[in-house]
Amino acid sequence: MKATLPSLNRIALGLLGCGMVVSACQDELDQLDRFIYPAFAEAANPKILSTAPNGTVLYNGGYGSSIASDWRDPSVFYMLTDRGPNAAGVQANSIIFGKTDFTPQIGKFRIVGDQLVLENVILLKNASGQLLNGLPNPAGQGNTGEIALDFNGQTIAPHPDGLDSEGLVYLSDGTFWVSDEYGPHIVHFDATGKTIERINPFGTGTGGRTIPKVFATRRPNRGMEGLTITPDGKTLVGLMQSPMYNPTSAAVSGSRVIRILTFDIATGATKQYVYLMENASLTGCSEIAAITNTTFLALERDGNYGGHPTTPATFKRVYKFDLANATEISDPANGPNGKLFNGQTVEQLKDETGLKNAGITPVAKTLVFDLLTEISPVYPHDKAEGIALIGRNRLAISNDDDFGVVDNGQNGFTTKILPATGKVDLNRVYFVTLKAPLR
Repeated sequence: MKATLPSLNRIALGLLGCGMVVSACQDELDQLDRFIYPAFAEAANPKILSTAPNGTVLYNGGYGSSIASDWRDPSVFYMLTDRGPNAAGVQANSIIFGKTDFTPQIGKFRIVGDQLVLENVILLKNASGQLLNGLPNPAGQGNTGEIALDFNGQTIAPHPDGLDSEGLVYLSDGTFWVSDEYGPHIVHFDATGKTIERINPFGTGTGGRTIPKVFATRRPNRGMEGLTITPDGKTLVGLMQSPMYNPTSAAVSGSRVIRILTFDIATGATKQYVYLMENASLTGCSEIAAITNTTFLALERDGNYGGHPTTPATFKRVYKFDLANATEISDPANGPNGKLFNGQTVEQLKDETGLKNAGITPVAKTLVFDLLTEISPVYPHDKAEGIALIGRNRLAISNDDDFGVVDNGQNGFTTKILPATGKVDLNRVYFVTLKAPLR
């Protein structure tokens, strides 16, 4: 029998009380697993965000950068945008912003049949209640070296309130934690989207707390792509997208070393571990989701479209990994390049051999789900970016639709058409059942 929403609300509350994982909650997990989702749900009639000078329509989508389930209602999901529609400019390191006043935001979506229905938008704000934006940060505050331009080619000044949001955590008190690609920053927002605390490696946030200085060496636009919280509610766990440029881009060429950061919410204490992505050509890790207090899911992917006729995607996979026996690599001195091993940064160690010679054990990982072989008939998107674990053995997987546009290679935008479907890319959430339970 299909579970009803009132009964599932009670189940969600019970799961919170039992930490989501212990055997006493197996009955509740059984009932939650019986809730029926469609194979996928797609955004219903997204509004127009803006129109480029060449007539290309930019949609108010972009919500798939991360996804979090609602602990009170299994038909509701919160989904996060990034910094807004953008394309590469002709000028070196320049970025054209399709809506210069775009505010990063969280959308509350409800699954209605096979549709994603947007019910509410939470605009993200600073501690004073002013709207955030997606513009690059000033030097010393998370600057990426990018030059922001408007449609007319005019330069837009960097802004300390800029946020390129990518990771999302939804808490039982109704507040959110968000990680980003600029600083990287980790920001706590209240239920209305107002900043409670902003944390980064520079000490320029609010509240005075920081994360280790080494994270300032993140590769531009490959910052803290994923963020989750342990089931006990005590620890944030962030996953970088790619090997950091530590100490330089050239020095880490071919590296597969990605950093994991844990942040104790009560004390601010941090720890670091190594995650090895499968190969150095990948776009990297797009998301992290907690299973237990020490085990997690990571989404690794390439940047190609599933079903492309000439250059199809070859790698979009979800792995389970465990921190339990991994080496903690934090630098007690909090130096700008982190702890050195045989005179090298951990990124310079590059692979299994380099880590082993330095006495470092990365997190252990196993394959859980392959989007390209296990989603039928084809997974058509390029950017699988969000995962949420529902019940014992179901995943919700969201895509970043890039607001329905891509770079046209000519200093502007063109419509983002999926090669496998011939249609414009829209936000979707796929619901997949795993071969083996994780809880």
